[in-house]
Amino acid sequence: MIFTVTLNPAVDKTLTISNFSIGHVNRVESLRVDAGGKGINVSKTIKELKGESTAFGFIGGKSGEYIKEYLDDVEIKNDFLWINKDTRTNIKIVDTLNNTFTDINESGPIVSQKDLEKIKKKILDSVDENSVLVLSGSIPNGLGNSTYKDIIEYVSSKNVKVILDAEGELFIEGIKASPYLVKPNKYELEKTFNISIENDLVLIDACRKVISMGVKYVVVSLGENGSVMVSKDRVLKARGLKVNVKSTVGAGDSMVAALALSIERNYDLDYALRFAAATSTANVMTEGTQTAEYEVINELINEIQIEEINM
Repeated sequence: MIFTVTLNPAVDKTLTISNFSIGHVNRVESLRVDAGGKGINVSKTIKELKGESTAFGFIGGKSGEYIKEYLDDVEIKNDFLWINKDTRTNIKIVDTLNNTFTDINESGPIVSQKDLEKIKKKILDSVDENSVLVLSGSIPNGLGNSTYKDIIEYVSSKNVKVILDAEGELFIEGIKASPYLVKPNKYELEKTFNISIENDLVLIDACRKVISMGVKYVVVSLGENGSVMVSKDRVLKARGLKVNVKSTVGAGDSMVAALALSIERNYDLDYALRFAAATSTANVMTEGTQTAEYEVINELINEIQIEEINM
């Protein structure tokens, strides 16, 4: 079973505005409302990929009720911890004329350490050695930068395979607990090791530094330039496809979903990267925060070219 953790979920409102202009009145052409947050996005994609997951997280207020009802309606299992504060709302602005995507994200409610301990126990009681646990996204106010590190260490006795997709200090601290797989972006690797990544050689060297810390796999998305997967013994690169990009929202989450399923289904590395790249590519071809369609993903899988880099 795959378990996703969204400590700071959101109701995502995607506004489509042609020629969005700061400082002026803008007319909304269309509005889409979704249950959001990175872990929830992962669960939604897993559902589309014919897999199953259980979503954990903190929710509260009317926004929290909406998220719960949304996931129940689409039959995604969930076991949220209710808090006495409203879940945040995020605004996504898609400018169809200028092809830009603007995020306006609330910081979210304050969550106590006591609440964190409660949700950690929920997770520990649910996972086992056959589980994949996805920790992704921001954390709410009140929790520290070691939050993901603490959760990874807390569940280590269950030998669960943990995927970490986080930014900043959450990532830097999290890799110290040796998660199974991490999905940083280029910027996070530069920040972590205080380097400038200008080519694949430097990128791969940075990934290997993460591997040396006890992480088994590092996957880095490079946007239109594809993605790279690094393990102790292998380096694979998926070439990017030229497609009509409608929205980049959730592309990384789609990749994480495919990677989680690949681990659960024991796919070999080549197919896992091809599957993840195809899922992420299909996602950017959809509008707003919509999940890519299974049929489109299957069509793209055979188009993804995998290259082994020998170093």
